[in-house]
Amino acid sequence: MKRILFLFAAVLGLVSLAFKPLEEEKYPTIELGTTIPMKDYKMLDVAGSKLSLAEIKKQKGTLVIFSCNTCPFVLEWEDRYDDIMAIANRVGVGVALVNSNEAKRDNADSYEAMQSHAKEQAYSAPYLLDENSALANAFGAKTTPHVFLFDSSDKLVYLGAIDDNSKDASQVKEKYLFDALYALNTGSEIKIAKSNAKGCSIKRLN
Repeated sequence: MKRILFLFAAVLGLVSLAFKPLEEEKYPTIELGTTIPMKDYKMLDVAGSKLSLAEIKKQKGTLVIFSCNTCPFVLEWEDRYDDIMAIANRVGVGVALVNSNEAKRDNADSYEAMQSHAKEQAYSAPYLLDENSALANAFGAKTTPHVFLFDSSDKLVYLGAIDDNSKDASQVKEKYLFDALYALNTGSEIKIAKSNAKGCSIKRLN
């Protein structure tokens, strides 16, 4: 009888492991109101300097977008990056694009490929190499893109997707990030402070 109970418990354990979201357990996404993690952590920018989020921050806050070079979702949303950077600059929010795809450093997300991609896209914000996915792990970032907006007190006020339609900007119904930036600028409530991030998984080594 004891052997049967032991086997039953073992099977239940295996079943629970099969459905357990291991990445969620290992790198839980930070919650609204969380203070920005690792804000003094220096990352190599495509321009050659090392920058921290504390240095990128402006008077109204900091916007961190986990991004990369080749994910189809990034490429679809990238036509909005210029507007995001321009609006953030206008309202006084510093922007950091962060590439945490450590498992792809030998090919599509190498530092050299990041430099080429930033030049092709004419990024007006720093594009930073997150060594060993350290910042992504601290944030619990899951996808490219994954958006985290912090206010002037370094508190997380919006996280999730850029908007609700990666494929066609003209068909967007909910401009999550744009609305959050405008609300942050005016001091009004962010009506949708959290949305589901949609994209390619961040390619960690472990």
